[in-house]
Amino acid sequence: MAALDSLNIVRIRIGERIAEIEERVARLKPVDICAKMEAIRALATEHGLAALEGLADYGAHHALMPGHVAATRACLEHMDEALMSEDAAHDRESILAALAVRIH
Repeated sequence: MAALDSLNIVRIRIGERIAEIEERVARLKPVDICAKMEAIRALATEHGLAALEGLADYGAHHALMPGHVAATRACLEHMDEALMSEDAAHDRESILAALAVRIH
């Protein structure tokens, strides 16, 4: 039970970081978006949230490319799904595939 509570606390903390990016995405510099996505990725990695880790990694890399606002918004739209993922490997691939189709 304590592990579940701990994971829920982590999910809440990550959710707050996601909300901050969502609110400020149009005003953030690409390097700041990258740093915030990297922070989310690191927390996801530390707590075994593979789907979220993959999505945040994608978001961090694409934050530094042309069209970064659209790519970031697309990533953010899948964050809740990735954050609540229970089937890490399958969900990671599915979410990244859906994101790729949407952006390209």
